[in-house]
Amino acid sequence: MDIINAFDVDPATVEKIVAEALDGADDGELYLEHSEAESLMFDNGRLKTANYNTDRGFGLRAVAGEATGYAHSSDLSRNALKRAADAVAAVKGGYSGAMSAAPARTNRHLYGEENPIPSPTFSEKVKLLQEIDAFLRGKDPRVRQVTASIASSWHHVEILRADGHRVRDVRPLVRVNVSVVVGEGDRQETGSYGMGGRKGFGEFLAEDRWQFAADEALRQALVNLRAAPAPAGTFDIVLASGWPGVMLHEAVGHGLEGDFNRKKTSAFAGLMGQQVAAKGVTVVDDGTIHERRGSLTVDDEGTPTARNVLIEDGKLVGYMQDRLNARLMGVAATGNGRRESYAHQPMPRMTNTFMTSGDMEPEEIIASVKNGIYAVSFGGGQVDITSGKFVFGCTEAYLIEDGKVTQPIKGAMLIGNGPDAMHRVTMVGNDMKLDPGIGMCGKAGQGVPVGVGQPHLRMNQMTVGGTRV
Repeated sequence: MDIINAFDVDPATVEKIVAEALDGADDGELYLEHSEAESLMFDNGRLKTANYNTDRGFGLRAVAGEATGYAHSSDLSRNALKRAADAVAAVKGGYSGAMSAAPARTNRHLYGEENPIPSPTFSEKVKLLQEIDAFLRGKDPRVRQVTASIASSWHHVEILRADGHRVRDVRPLVRVNVSVVVGEGDRQETGSYGMGGRKGFGEFLAEDRWQFAADEALRQALVNLRAAPAPAGTFDIVLASGWPGVMLHEAVGHGLEGDFNRKKTSAFAGLMGQQVAAKGVTVVDDGTIHERRGSLTVDDEGTPTARNVLIEDGKLVGYMQDRLNARLMGVAATGNGRRESYAHQPMPRMTNTFMTSGDMEPEEIIASVKNGIYAVSFGGGQVDITSGKFVFGCTEAYLIEDGKVTQPIKGAMLIGNGPDAMHRVTMVGNDMKLDPGIGMCGKAGQGVPVGVGQPHLRMNQMTVGGTRV
């Protein structure tokens, strides 16, 4: 598919209009996108929602110094493109810059042309959701509500620069999610589990996989049903591997994005080369991992994604950069320029962000804690990028007493400061894993799919908010 051919004029004319609009700018591109998306949700024993949509459009950007002109439209016509070109050209005003060199090309293609939406069929997807519902209701009489959903999308993007440089990328994405409510008397608790990636539905719809997801959701709900109120105070914390890396993503990852550091609004601004975490802590953002939720062949400016080391053995060694901030900071773009859709401008964003493994066994880490909390899963959280302060709610957590995991607790809130928390890491496990494919990141009103991950970690003397003193 060549989206540029969907315009009502030939590609040569499109290229000419773009070149004229960007003449004298420092950077810019025409971003073209065709997308399809489908979602189904089965709730309370019935199919509650079923949505399908397709969209196509372009975004045209011209960058002059720090200023950006941006226009977008779903109308792929010469007139719409000309109006967009006139609008973005105004940002130059009398400015005369030199167009930045095009991104390097890549022969790597993470994904083929296959669209995951048609297979399995709509009726087969509905049948699967019914099976998940029946499976969970038959597992335990305490199950009161089951919500199961399937979502898939397929994006084809093309990026055209003023010099005619053009790149394409295909981006499939699927997700399966199960949530269950259990109850005893007046008390009700929930549990959930999701999985997905940039691939077809195949492996996720295999019976053993969806049953595993359903069992995990039920297990978490039943754990929370017998959980005691969380204590409040200062505790040594052990974070489990995998999804708890969402705290690293929020409390540290955003602070390492180029725009916040160029503007000096990040807690990590001006600290390049300095010790910003405990020794043994290495943090990486890698957009090249095949089929992971945050992985792309090229970012939304056409730069090939890469494995970027951000913190190495506790020292800050890199930021995540789009082209605009990289140019203004005098460094190379890192393949982290991302946007939600053609209607949005790119900005520095994470892909798959994780802490690498250390050399400790998870059992050793837990056994080292006399009185602490074991955080297995997180829900929502809030972070202040400028100060680094964060608050995260645990959706599954336990007390650690004399080196053993004991009573489950609920309502635990982990409170801290990102840079400070990284200095409190004293033990790093050898079991790094990525999340099961459920991450979504919001920034400046834009949402993009991401991956997170980490090994087991011990963090000393962290503040915990709870309901029991």
